[in-house]
Amino acid sequence: MDGIVIINKPKQQTSHDIVRKAKKILNEKVGHTGTLDPNATGVLPLLIGKGTELSKYLINHDKTYEAILQLGEKRDTGDVEGKIIEQKNVTEKSLNTENINSVFKTLIGKQEQIPPIYSALKVNGKKLYEYARNGENVKIEPRQIEIYSLELLNVDNIDKTIHFKVECSKGTYIRTLCEEIAERLETVGYMKELNRTRVGDFRIENSITIEQLEQSQYQIITIEQFFKDEEFINLTEKGLKLFLNGVQLTYHLADGIYRIYQDDKFIGIGTIKNELLKRDIVI
Repeated sequence: MDGIVIINKPKQQTSHDIVRKAKKILNEKVGHTGTLDPNATGVLPLLIGKGTELSKYLINHDKTYEAILQLGEKRDTGDVEGKIIEQKNVTEKSLNTENINSVFKTLIGKQEQIPPIYSALKVNGKKLYEYARNGENVKIEPRQIEIYSLELLNVDNIDKTIHFKVECSKGTYIRTLCEEIAERLETVGYMKELNRTRVGDFRIENSITIEQLEQSQYQIITIEQFFKDEEFINLTEKGLKLFLNGVQLTYHLADGIYRIYQDDKFIGIGTIKNELLKRDIVI
């Protein structure tokens, strides 16, 4: 079994927990793309069998999240699991819909973002949260990200929370975004809840639970389906043998990714560069 299964990750389970369970259920090699924090929920694409070779095609996918921002408290981890390190008054203006939408507009576009210290990002071969737990100082370089859209979904004046949707580039930390929104609303805040609803073309409405995977209630996205929009090449029997042996074949076609067939049977994926076809993924 080779391809992708979209899991809806529940709270209090790490992405690695889900991978470990899936390996046991499927008895296959399993990987994932796009780690979710234990407290976060939503879309977690699992790569199954030869599907693990698809990871390089998935790392740059844009993402969509729904988040709940809690105003009035700042936490050391930037989320609900951290310790309160600051409290600040939340004014009516901070919860005003027009004001919030104005702040959202200022955050649209390309920008530099400093990742949170409590993250798995590595600096000098060490994860940032390891520095934080040891009380060590470390210089965190800002990273280029892009916010494509921010949509206000709800404001709770009693709980002082803001529910919003964000479409963003790879590498965007929503915990940091929540703190930035709170700061521009002249208060402090942290990410109370996070649900990832989309990774590239993988959407939450097409996801399943780990329990459904266990009960075989799922459909796998095959490698052939994943590349359905790419052009194809039909190889001769001789050409196939050369292709499988790693020989580069001359094709006067544009550079790019191609589905490879032989007698209409799907063989895998090849890439053309400078009119030379070479094997990439073979199932």
